[in-house]
Amino acid sequence: MSSVLRFRGRIAGWGTASGTRVVVGRWDASPFGAFADVMVERPDGERLLLAPSPQVADLVASTYRFDRVVLTPVAVTGEPTDAADAALAAGSGNVAEAAAGRGRLPDWHVVAGPLEARLAVGPRTSLGHVLRAVPRRVATSRHLTPLTDPVARVLLRGVRTRGSAGPGRVEHYGATDVHALVAAETTWDGEPLGDLRDVDPPVRFGFGSTPRRPSVTDVVTTIVVR
Repeated sequence: MSSVLRFRGRIAGWGTASGTRVVVGRWDASPFGAFADVMVERPDGERLLLAPSPQVADLVASTYRFDRVVLTPVAVTGEPTDAADAALAAGSGNVAEAAAGRGRLPDWHVVAGPLEARLAVGPRTSLGHVLRAVPRRVATSRHLTPLTDPVARVLLRGVRTRGSAGPGRVEHYGATDVHALVAAETTWDGEPLGDLRDVDPPVRFGFGSTPRRPSVTDVVTTIVVR
């Protein structure tokens, strides 16, 4: 009998001038509760997983490919954007809702072992507007990915919505929104990694990469284990 694991949250992906590319999963709901994890590919090709617990590390490392796994606290917090501040001044009491109402999200502050990053989240992208028009139940259904995967391959270099996630596993991505990343300050062991860049070349953790353009994608990830 198959078991189904669902993760609901956001994935941020960006590159740096030094060549390091970073993918952060910020999961609001999952079999492990709320958590965050970080995948890093260094310029020399080394792939690292920064995971907050052995349980998360075991699942992620058996689903994707890494050269090294580091257990470390992973914290991702939201910081008010200028748009959110303006909306709050107008009387809204919720930073996230205020920012989202203007097409923005709170900025991110990521701390995970040797990695620290501050991300400025920009407006909703054209693709984000298209995805918002799709009913959520449809967009997040794993049964739709055989149709969306060929489209994603053509339109978004390196992006897949369906593929093998290890022996006996199939992984499905159902995106519901996309926001641009407009700036990032990223350090590794305190050393700056340079300005924001595209995710190029694509990361090699699994069957697909994050979008080439730095972005934050709202997504439901479904893993079917047979």
